[in-house]
Amino acid sequence: MTSIVETKEGALQGAEEGGVTVFRGIPYARAPIGELRFRPPQPPEPWSGVRVCDTFGSVAPQPESMLMAGETTPEEQSEDCLHLNVWTPSCDDGARPVMVWIHGGAFTTGSGSGSYYRGHHLAARGDVVVVTLNYRLGALGFLAHPDLIDAETGSSGNWGLHDQIAALQWVQANITNFGGDPVNVTIFGESAGSMSVSALVGSPVAQGLFRRAIAQSGGPLAASMDTAVTYADELCARAGVASVAALRALGVAEVIAAQTAMTAEAAAGGTALVLSPTVDGGLLPEHPHTAIANGVAAGKELLVGTNLHEMKLWAIGSRKLTGGSEADILGRLERSVGEGAAEALAAYKAARSARGEDVSPLALWTAVESDRVFRMPALRMCEAHSANGDAVYDYLFTWESPAVGGLLGSCHALEIPFVFGTLTGPGVDRFTGGGPEALGLSEKMQDAWLAFARTGDPSAAGVGSWPRYEAGRRATMLLGATVSLENAPYDAERAHWDD
Repeated sequence: MTSIVETKEGALQGAEEGGVTVFRGIPYARAPIGELRFRPPQPPEPWSGVRVCDTFGSVAPQPESMLMAGETTPEEQSEDCLHLNVWTPSCDDGARPVMVWIHGGAFTTGSGSGSYYRGHHLAARGDVVVVTLNYRLGALGFLAHPDLIDAETGSSGNWGLHDQIAALQWVQANITNFGGDPVNVTIFGESAGSMSVSALVGSPVAQGLFRRAIAQSGGPLAASMDTAVTYADELCARAGVASVAALRALGVAEVIAAQTAMTAEAAAGGTALVLSPTVDGGLLPEHPHTAIANGVAAGKELLVGTNLHEMKLWAIGSRKLTGGSEADILGRLERSVGEGAAEALAAYKAARSARGEDVSPLALWTAVESDRVFRMPALRMCEAHSANGDAVYDYLFTWESPAVGGLLGSCHALEIPFVFGTLTGPGVDRFTGGGPEALGLSEKMQDAWLAFARTGDPSAAGVGSWPRYEAGRRATMLLGATVSLENAPYDAERAHWDD
């Protein structure tokens, strides 16, 4: 069975699969090539006839990564990558909630067609329309410099965020014909996708394009223009060009090679995200956290959370982390935390000892860095939005992976297949674990995410009543082998960062 849907640019043909209709590789913007490189996306060109949408579009140019190596069907890379995918129960007038997923990958890797992100389970289970998308990555998506300021928008560097906004504009213009409600759009994402979600929540340009937001392991993040210029100049030097404008004439492989060398050196020095959103005076007039605190997202509901052992994903393979001494860990923390490293290590050791928890060097490093990089920015966003009287709900994902002999714990990205209901995909259970308990948690999380997308409240039968996060109580839903509500978990650690 096939379905044909009209859009503003032309007709599309999808296919029925597993009880839903799927449209793959829909162009939502023109290919950002040539003079369109380092510029906001332009509307897609219309077509005649019926465009068959049976293949995912090309992914954004990117270096090799573990993320893409795990894909069973890796897609071709191309700057012509601005495509999205739609899963819908029916192309009727159902006015269903719409959930738009923004993928992660440190702003340098990944795609909206990743196997964990297939939307058929969510669409069928919740009677919602699910959209996933590609956006420009790395230097092509986030290189910022005053010489690249766009005259029309005043933006520079947030090209990938502009792509996400263009996809949301496409949703506003077309999703009704796919059975969705453009008034009830929820954006959700993980890691860099969650940081993107948080940036969109804090961007005045994105207001009106979505109603709700779910941020999974990533709070507001944005570099200063001065920092962005430093990296842009370094990229030019590595690429052998005299100006950022000259980068438009380089081949993609040359840009990616220069980018890879630059980011590798930065990572060795402790800087993980070199190419990311920038306070550019256009799309982001101020840091998104400041904008959220100032009420730019008034009236929007947020669902925000992190995983208990986020940083264990990066610890595996490092002997100094998995088998190092406390002195080794302190040295690492001094590079990331700075002069407060010893104080942080002591505070976490005391808090964990008081609860009878593991105080091994690996456990301490994981706890400090997971909070510094992920949990604290997320909680700060919760506090800022809640202080304005808006609805925020918080979670902590505690399910542990069986992989690598259990060393991964509740690591970064582990919750994604639970949210999408993709635990039964090929080989996924080696990472997530399987069986009735895992599948049961997945169903509970899907139902909570779906309830939030439908009503703005994640309370659902499987998780029970889910109160708002407020500074006095800090209600947090623990999602793991057991599901329970706890007020202010790991609060001694949170208080350390307040001090």
